[in-house]
Amino acid sequence: MTAIKSPAAAPADPAPSSPLFSTFARANVAFERGEGAWLTASDGSRWLDFGAGIAVNALGHAHPHLVEALKAQAEKLWHVSNVFEIPEQERLAQRLVDASFADKVFFTNSGAEALECAIKTARRFHYAAGRPERYRIITFEGAFHGRTLATIAAGGQKKYLEGFGPVVEGFDQVPFGDHEALKAAVGPETAAILIEPIQGEGGIRPVPAVCLKGLRELCDREGILLIFDEVQTGIGRTGKLFAHEWSGVSPDILASAKGLGGGFPVGACLATESAASGMVAGVHGTTFGGNPLAMAVGNAVLDVALAPGFLEHVREIGLRLKQGLAQVVDHHPTVFETVRGEGLMLGLKCKVPSGDVVNALRAETMIGIGAGDNVVRLLPPLIVGEDEVREAVRRIEAAASRIEAAQSAGKA
Repeated sequence: MTAIKSPAAAPADPAPSSPLFSTFARANVAFERGEGAWLTASDGSRWLDFGAGIAVNALGHAHPHLVEALKAQAEKLWHVSNVFEIPEQERLAQRLVDASFADKVFFTNSGAEALECAIKTARRFHYAAGRPERYRIITFEGAFHGRTLATIAAGGQKKYLEGFGPVVEGFDQVPFGDHEALKAAVGPETAAILIEPIQGEGGIRPVPAVCLKGLRELCDREGILLIFDEVQTGIGRTGKLFAHEWSGVSPDILASAKGLGGGFPVGACLATESAASGMVAGVHGTTFGGNPLAMAVGNAVLDVALAPGFLEHVREIGLRLKQGLAQVVDHHPTVFETVRGEGLMLGLKCKVPSGDVVNALRAETMIGIGAGDNVVRLLPPLIVGEDEVREAVRRIEAAASRIEAAQSAGKA
C-alpha cells in the first residue's frame, strides 16, 4: 500500500511540460507583431530587432510588398508539386541566374536542404564525368552548414555531431586559414571545397578576398568544384547580392536561403551549367520546394533587393553602424575587443562571455544573436534606417554599461 504524504511534505507542483521537443533554450518572451526593424511583445514592450530571425527577415517585419504578394498568391494557388510547371518558379530562377554567376537553380525549403543539394550536385558532377571516386568535400573548422546528418558532418563541430551515430563519410575538415593544410587535404578522391565567404555561426569571420581567389585557382588546377555557402551572407546582407562578389571570385555551386524568402521558408542551390550537368531527371527531388507560395514571396523579395539603390543603402547604413560600433568598442574596452564583418552582417568580439552581452541587450529590449568565437552578431533588417542605427548604438552602450556596473559590483 502506497503511503500518503502530508500536504506539508508534498513537493511543489512541477512546471507544466511543453509538448515541444526540448531542443531550444528559448528566451521567456513572445512577440505578437512586428513592423520594419521593430517587434512588439505580448506584454506590450517594444524591441529593436537586430537579429532579423537570424538574418532571415531581410526586409523587416510585415513589409507591405511581401504581405501583398503572399496574400495575392494565397487566394489563387498554394501547392501543385514539381510534377507540373510552376511559372513563378521559372521566373525566380531566371532572375537569380540573370543576377549571378549561375545557369541553373534548384529550389528547396531551407538552407540545410540547399547545402544537401550542393553536396549532391558536386558528387554527381564527378560521377557523371566518369570519376565516381571523387566524392569527398573539404570544409573548414568553425563552419556551420546546417543540421541534417550530412551538413553536421560537413560542419564538423562535435557539439552538433554527438549522439547521432556514425558521422556521414566524405568530409575532410582543415583549420580555418591554414593554406598548407588545405593543399595537403586535396587528393584523388576530392570532389569540391565548401566554404562560407564569411563564417556566420563561427563568429563573423570573413575569408579574405585573396584566399577566395586562391581557392578558385586551386579548384581549377585540381579539377574540383568550389562551393560557397551563402545561406547567411546572401541576398544583400553584405551590400552585394552575394558576398563572394566583393572578391571578384565566382563559385561553381552556391547555396542560398534565409533572406531569399524574407521570412518565408525558401532555399536555393545555384550552379553553373557544367556543375549541374549530372543532375538529370530523377536523381534529386523535393515535395514542397519551389511551391507557388514560396516563389511569390521570393520574387517579391527580389523586387525590392534588386531595385536601384537598395544595395547601396545596405552598404551606406552598414558603414554607419560599423563606425558606431567601433566607438562602442573604444568606450567599453573591458567588454568588447573589436568589430568585424561587412555590410549589415556585423559582429562584436567580446571580452566578457557573449551570452552576458546578449542578455544585457535583452534587458535593453534589443535583439542580438550569439555566435562562435565569443561574438555577438548584429543582423538587422536590410531596410534599417539611420535613426534605428543610432538607437541600436545607444542600447548597446547601455548594455555595456550594465555589464561594467556588474563587474564593479563584483569587485566591491
